[in-house]
Amino acid sequence: MSPIQVPDAPVVLSSASVYPEKTPAAFEIAAKLGYDGVEVLVSSDPASQDIDLLRRLSDYHQIPVTAVHAPCLVLTQRVWGREPWGKLVRSKEMAEALGASTIVVHPAFRWQRDYAREFESGIARMQDETDVVFAVENMYPVRVRDREVVPYAPSWNPLDRDYPDVTLDLSHTAMSGSDAMDMAKRLGDRLSHIHVADGVGGQNLDEHLIPGRGRQPVGELLEYLAGNGFEGQLVLEVSTRKAPDRQARMRELAEALAFTRLHFARTAPADRPRDRRERIALLRRAPSAPPRRFSVDTGGTVDDGDAADRDQD
Repeated sequence: MSPIQVPDAPVVLSSASVYPEKTPAAFEIAAKLGYDGVEVLVSSDPASQDIDLLRRLSDYHQIPVTAVHAPCLVLTQRVWGREPWGKLVRSKEMAEALGASTIVVHPAFRWQRDYAREFESGIARMQDETDVVFAVENMYPVRVRDREVVPYAPSWNPLDRDYPDVTLDLSHTAMSGSDAMDMAKRLGDRLSHIHVADGVGGQNLDEHLIPGRGRQPVGELLEYLAGNGFEGQLVLEVSTRKAPDRQARMRELAEALAFTRLHFARTAPADRPRDRRERIALLRRAPSAPPRRFSVDTGGTVDDGDAADRDQD
């Protein structure tokens, strides 16, 4: 039987996954369920904007902040002001202060004309100023009556641009009708961050289902990434807002974690070369003794058959 190998990529909980609970709940739940870290979505929740509080939560629960999601949603346009580059600067400062390795950022909205025009070159410029990775997320067009409207610029699709690092969100691939496997393969080494979720698609609804409950090839993608040595982050960004209570929410997030760990494990080839330590251990292992044979007669006397054989020898 071949051993199971689990790659080193951390499985992380997005603080968005505990909504309508607040950011501190994400750290508590992540610690209880065995997640490897938290991605903080900077939102209107004051706790998500407070570096000192986030550091205390991380230290108390022994759960690192591994990523920061910049406040670039429609609902967070007023968080940290309206100037989009200022939001990214503050996201970078938060990530550096907390030891996070990645900043998730959406492409600009079309109405942010100056920001959209400079977005690609600006991301490259900011990347030169820090070791924290800016991973631009795939988004989606929307349907308005009988036509398709693209609210993002320069493009919702990272395959159209030259971003060095990309976040692949599987709820967004469902909404855009994209082939998630093809996108992952074509992104190649640029794929550094995954938002693990699911979706049915076919409607203007960003579902963020628990993986395995939609139509996206979530398991297949995780197996592909494991087999290709993916070393980025796997972030569960799912919706549990309909959960009636904390226990139901934790059950859903435990299911999401189990699904991800199961499919991200891979079977090692049976004929894989053994490393030096394994070879030495095999050489040093003493040969096991053959099993001894006993028989008991009607009087209760034990006859050691092996001893008789040794005497004959």
